[in-house]
Amino acid sequence: MLRVDTNAPSWLAPGGAASVGGFAGSNEPLRLVGAEGVLMARTRSGPLGRYVFRFRAPARAGRYELRVLAGAAQASAGTLVVRPLELAAVGDITFGEQVGPAIAAYGAAYPWTAVASRLRSADITVGNLESAVSTRGSAQEKEFTFRGPPSALKPLARLAGFDALTLANNHSGDFGPQAALDTVRSVRAAGMIPFGAGANSFQARRPALLERGGLKVALLGYSDINPLGFNAASASPGTARADTAAIAADVHAARRHADLVVCFFHWGVERRAEPDGRQQQLAAACLNSGAQVVLSAHPHVLGPLTAPRPHTVVSWSLGNFVFPSSGAAARTGILQVRLAKNGVRGYRLLPALINGFRPQLTSSL
Repeated sequence: MLRVDTNAPSWLAPGGAASVGGFAGSNEPLRLVGAEGVLMARTRSGPLGRYVFRFRAPARAGRYELRVLAGAAQASAGTLVVRPLELAAVGDITFGEQVGPAIAAYGAAYPWTAVASRLRSADITVGNLESAVSTRGSAQEKEFTFRGPPSALKPLARLAGFDALTLANNHSGDFGPQAALDTVRSVRAAGMIPFGAGANSFQARRPALLERGGLKVALLGYSDINPLGFNAASASPGTARADTAAIAADVHAARRHADLVVCFFHWGVERRAEPDGRQQQLAAACLNSGAQVVLSAHPHVLGPLTAPRPHTVVSWSLGNFVFPSSGAAARTGILQVRLAKNGVRGYRLLPALINGFRPQLTSSL
């Protein structure tokens, strides 16, 4: 009477959690095995025969034919593919300057057509939305102010497959606190998770939580470039300020609920690729507290990729992406990070060049 009612998922990241369940004899010892009889988990059925295996995927990538064994009886529990989770990350996205008029003329999908399929193919796709998204508010007193309509966000989720956007930057508040709140709501309404900004400092510091391949991933966003009035406070909206003590507390808290933590910063000096001491201090606050991936934007040029310790990666600047660019600022890319439960398995930058404001993949930079 051995049977499997709940097969293993089609894929898991290495170390990803899953379950297999069904019915067997009463109080019967059971084993879940993979290829070549590798033991995945043990359990015992209950008095009525119900059983559930809770297990984690092997560390080694591969294809595993799973079977439930009960004495001499066996039943298939499906085929499990184990592969790293792929995180794709890009830099600055704006609807300001000439981007807005172009999408009004050619449609909101216009900036994304050359890169959408590559972004959509990742398990988690994230970027920096450096723009207010609202029809309300007035421009703040600063040199550059960026704004776009909620309709501009739809292709990010539907066409390009973005799952989450950081709003922790020096432009999400360009049209005041009400427009900043509209931006948070508009990102969520478009089918993505906003992070790094919110109705108060607690919400701004709250992580976006995503689960893929049996792994829970927490995304935290912080801005170290803070125009007056942009930071969230206990009772007012805005962005999460980059503070080392707060970052350490947030990462520690996120690790209680997530397997992996990603910090996305807005930091550095415009047009300077190499990190300064402040950037290194903030990255260390994340990594020392248990984060595995540090992403960043603001310099408008690509910065180096480094692995300060095993199973980690730091992108010191992802540069521009959908953003009016020329010269060095037009060199960009899609960062692909392969993840397992123990952290980073590998990473690479897919090079791209920005034509006006539209990124296009290229063979090299």
